[in-house]
Amino acid sequence: MEVEISPLRSLDDFLLESARFQVPNLKDLEKWQKRVVNNMLYYQTNYALLSIITFLLVGLVHPIKMLCGMFAVAVGIFLFYFFTSSKRSAMVFRKEHPYFSMIVMLSGIFVMVYMAGCVVVFVFGIFLPITVTFIHASLRLRNIKNKLVNKIEGIGLKKTPMGVFLDIFGLEQEVLS
Repeated sequence: MEVEISPLRSLDDFLLESARFQVPNLKDLEKWQKRVVNNMLYYQTNYALLSIITFLLVGLVHPIKMLCGMFAVAVGIFLFYFFTSSKRSAMVFRKEHPYFSMIVMLSGIFVMVYMAGCVVVFVFGIFLPITVTFIHASLRLRNIKNKLVNKIEGIGLKKTPMGVFLDIFGLEQEVLS
């Protein structure tokens, strides 16, 4: 079955006049989880757009820190991969050049520590959209159209990117059924 992109919901439906919000009942976690999953399925394109805009706004407010944070995280991932990989060439290089390997590793750690503020800005740029999405999905009450669209996807008539993502984590069938 082909994956379809969910339509962009109107701003009125997503956030403004016709939108209804309510704090979820924290004692009924199953109902809260169902609300979050169903809202994520229904508003997935809006959430993707909101995430991109939020990430870009954080990048516009702190462009240098964002770029430095991306660089520092990339260096950290590369060093972690290089020094923990079991590839023969990496192991041979580390054995043949132990001092140089140590200098490279310590330099990478220094870059990560020196750029800790930049890394925090980059991580904030990633987690702020996730937090905003979760808060909206938790507070937004479902409407009839939302319930109908989720039922159609739940019985398999169409598949969306968020549906595939939730399938991977085993949440969709569990919550929608």
